Amino acid sequence: MGNFGDYIAFIWIGFAVFMLICEALTSQLVSIWFVIGGIAAAISCIFTDNILIQSSVFIVVSFVCLIFTRPLVKKITKKKIEHTNSDSLIGRIGIVNIDIVNNSGTGQVNVDGKIWSAKTVDGKEIKSGANVKIIAIEGVKLVVDIV
Repeated sequence: MGNFGDYIAFIWIGFAVFMLICEALTSQLVSIWFVIGGIAAAISCIFTDNILIQSSVFIVVSFVCLIFTRPLVKKITKKKIEHTNSDSLIGRIGIVNIDIVNNSGTGQVNVDGKIWSAKTVDGKEIKSGANVKIIAIEGVKLVVDIV
């Protein structure tokens, strides 16, 4: 029966597999560097039985992989904003059809002949007939401010 040192490479491989499973369960690259570090530490078992050296190999390799690949990973996983046709309404002027009252959730604005639900940017009430500027769109509601 061997001692603990005979099995440490399998522990490092097990750790690398565990981190690979964790990586597979996430939607972004968060632990791939530890997989590579664990494999490097397992390989270092061929050359030394010293757990401190193996741990140092794991830390250094993981850190170096993180430093060199993180900018690439950020670029690949960067979310792209999808602009829609309704984004073209931002900055335009509309006319209030129904009084805008944020507390009751009421209010409508006519923009280019189309009726939109609306709320005010600052929570103030805006009466029917007022001109408003479209500041943003949140869901299906225009966020407006009085002109």
